[in-house]
Amino acid sequence: MPSENKTTNGGAHQAQPKDGGKAGASVCPVGGKAGIVPQPPIWAPPNLPLPCTWRAEAPDSSNPHHRQPLHGKPKIMTNILENIGNTPLVQINRIGKTAGLKCQILAKCEFFNAGGSIKDRIARRMVEEAEREGYLKPGSTIIEPTSGNTGIGLALAAAVKGYRCIIVMPEKMSREKVDVLAALGAEIVRTPTAAAWDSPESHIGVARRLNEEIANSVILDQYRNIFNPMAHYDATAQEILDQCDGKVDMVVLTAGTGGTVTGIGRRLKDALGDKVKIVAVDPVGSLLARPEELNVMEEGTSGFYEVEGIGYDFIPTVLDHSVVDSWVKSRDHDSLIMARRLIAEEGLLCGGSSGAVMWAACQAAKELKEGQRCVIILPDGVRNYMTKFLNNQWMLGRGFEDETLPLAQKTWWSKLNISCLSLAPPLTVSPDISVERAVDIMRSRGFDQLPVVGGNGDILGVVSMGNLMSRQLTGLVHKSDAVEKALYRQFQKVTMDTNLGQLSSILTSDHFAIVIQKLYHDSTANVSERSSIVGIVTGIDLVHFIAEHEDKTVPCGEKGGC
Repeated sequence: MPSENKTTNGGAHQAQPKDGGKAGASVCPVGGKAGIVPQPPIWAPPNLPLPCTWRAEAPDSSNPHHRQPLHGKPKIMTNILENIGNTPLVQINRIGKTAGLKCQILAKCEFFNAGGSIKDRIARRMVEEAEREGYLKPGSTIIEPTSGNTGIGLALAAAVKGYRCIIVMPEKMSREKVDVLAALGAEIVRTPTAAAWDSPESHIGVARRLNEEIANSVILDQYRNIFNPMAHYDATAQEILDQCDGKVDMVVLTAGTGGTVTGIGRRLKDALGDKVKIVAVDPVGSLLARPEELNVMEEGTSGFYEVEGIGYDFIPTVLDHSVVDSWVKSRDHDSLIMARRLIAEEGLLCGGSSGAVMWAACQAAKELKEGQRCVIILPDGVRNYMTKFLNNQWMLGRGFEDETLPLAQKTWWSKLNISCLSLAPPLTVSPDISVERAVDIMRSRGFDQLPVVGGNGDILGVVSMGNLMSRQLTGLVHKSDAVEKALYRQFQKVTMDTNLGQLSSILTSDHFAIVIQKLYHDSTANVSERSSIVGIVTGIDLVHFIAEHEDKTVPCGEKGGC
């Protein structure tokens, strides 16, 4: 058992595990960013670098970080939180061979944690450390801005320990995550996906406001909390070292808050030095990768990405770039197709970010030789994405086609373009129109939804009759409120060149799609791009077109067919 010494801040730390590893020039487990939650915790921007003077070769008495020894799982658990950690390491067989890799690929399957993801580790650790410090106690409310998995871990801990839990998450996150959170008793607040992190409407901004309004509430703040990376430094990384008997040549893992990268990367570097290479994966549209040139997107490329739980538009405090040897940028198509392959070819029921890791490993591990070993971290399971990438129609509707997906129906109309449809010019409204007026317009015109556009013509979102009625009935909006308060910002965009087969797939899960065209403004400085709305297309439009042209022998678009 490591010795324990009192520190100047009233906490405790345990001596670093003796594994014969290399200390050398290593800095503290969070790579020079202490990120310690203040006592009492106060809000601070999630991207502030905080100095830390502790180094691995320094005396234990100078270590400001509370350490936890690694424990095995008991035969009988006192509660489900004890089923967090000690996840299996499984060899990848078929995919590695197909990719031409010579090294051994081992997958750390984090979806075996109690709540289904690697975030259970940090949720439990942050809660227990907050209890130890005394600012999380009976009657407290836990508030957390999250992409969902940390929220599930915190809601799980809150359910077991009896805390109230409020989770603030962007609209992009899956319905399954919302349902699991609700089942665990958490209260869920959704925020616009497009909101910048420092916007009052972002999940971080809304969580901060709730924290100010709700007495005895605590934001554990995974972006700054030292025990985010420490959970991985003390446990996840040590498990990898133990399972591999200290032989690890490369680790490939995704970056979100950066806690996993920092904790695992720092621990393995402390133990193995330059013998291990840390490869981090960041999606196109995110700003975490280094050098920054990697984050520059191609002209006309949207910054939106479907894969959940990875990437950010700011650099979280707990992310230490110095532990990363190289970065790989991932794309939705490659990631989600690979996630389906992990399920179909390896039997690993993983989530979309696991596909990003496996795809990146297929690129990065080509430099490894026979007899070397690459460990990949699979962050979560498929449970949260049953209606997303696991669904064939969802994939086809977003253009994610390849040989792993069944071909779209070979109907006479599937390859025709949306331009064949007779779409009426759209009726749009401004964001300051009242909810009552919007409802009146939809009622009188027989519409179910209205696009909302700003003064410069940019699409801000959509208001739908169902959404407005639901929000009014629950008291979230009132008839005199501006529709901007009830905008639905997550909707599918298509162009006049999108084929009807893809549109059909979209409309199996979405009630409508917005048809846009891109406009370019050429100034002396640069060329700017924005989207202009051309129309709204619904299932009724598609069915009407098919019925009207079904008996024609000449398909639309050929020989003047429609």
